[in-house]
Amino acid sequence: MAHSFSACPSFMALKNPPLSLYIHTPWCVRKCPYCDFNSHERGEIPEAAYLRALLTDLEQDLPLIGERAVETVFIGGGTPSLLSADFYQQLFHGIRQRLALHPNAEITLEANPGTVENGRFQGFREAGINRLSIGAQSFNNAHLQALGRIHNASAVINAAHQARAAGFDNFNLDIMHALPGQTHAQALDDLHQAIALQPTHLSWYELTIEPNTVFYRSPPVQPDSDAMADTEQAGFALLAEHGYLRYEISAFAQSGRPCRHNLNYWQFGDYLGIGAGAHGKITDASQGSVHRYQKTRKPEDYLADAAHARRQHQPIAREDRLFEALLNGLRLTDGLCWQTLEETTGKPVAQWRHLLAPFEQQGLLAVTDQRLACTDNGLRHLNGLLEKLAAVLL
Repeated sequence: MAHSFSACPSFMALKNPPLSLYIHTPWCVRKCPYCDFNSHERGEIPEAAYLRALLTDLEQDLPLIGERAVETVFIGGGTPSLLSADFYQQLFHGIRQRLALHPNAEITLEANPGTVENGRFQGFREAGINRLSIGAQSFNNAHLQALGRIHNASAVINAAHQARAAGFDNFNLDIMHALPGQTHAQALDDLHQAIALQPTHLSWYELTIEPNTVFYRSPPVQPDSDAMADTEQAGFALLAEHGYLRYEISAFAQSGRPCRHNLNYWQFGDYLGIGAGAHGKITDASQGSVHRYQKTRKPEDYLADAAHARRQHQPIAREDRLFEALLNGLRLTDGLCWQTLEETTGKPVAQWRHLLAPFEQQGLLAVTDQRLACTDNGLRHLNGLLEKLAAVLL
């Protein structure tokens, strides 16, 4: 596999890594049958109450980060574009009053094409949001209906045009394949139509059936595994032909346009999580500790007591950090630097590198003096590879 490796970041041992902020909005118009996110079909959204709760929640987390600056923000969850531009104006005003937000921070909002009205993107842009992630999923109306989406193909096209008109020169389109009843040609047609809209980033991934979803209880008929693999390889070739570089297992970007927030996540970076059901991960360099936490899931419970929303505080044991870092980092086509692995996990590479030899011999891992990464075959069989790595590393 030909890699175009990026430079290795440099940290001191367990130095605080880059910091992101994840903001979870739990409301949606209609929950899709494949969705396992913490999302709840809306009645009237209590914007003022949720704004107060988010800022109260954030204040409780500030002692976790000290003077560290936030470098990326991602607003996701249910359907964040249901909330008004005024809500986001006030939210980011409050965030900037409470913490240091990097002047060049990447601030992403997930948007459902079915909730975008004329002029709405302009308001989001004026609020300080500078990147959009538009949940297209498909350009085939029959497939959109099967997925339970509230928009049609025209709404996706209109949303992309409105985003550009509002000044968004950096936006992602989410596209799925392996949809119920979808042919190889239809999957590639979706990609062609997405590319024609010239997004800077494309997320192209297989529909997976998750527990606790409608599709799990009543599974749809999807293409068989051989057909999925053929479609995937053809899609990779098409994306590369049009200048979209694969940098993560299902993420493709124009040169210099990967999602910085996602990169921080996959490189075992830190992130605060605020909002109902949000997750966070924080390193405390002074104590040599790393921990995860989750916020109260039910919106009504979160709104009732946002000051005490943090729960399930779970330290990541020193012996588990290496596998967690690999679990995330091996999704990246560049993989991870040895130096970064050692410095963020506190475990010397020399103690465990030899355990990877069998996987390198099997053509699953690419090992150089600087980096560890999956081969193309390793990425195709990533789940199985991670299971085998867990057996030898944990």
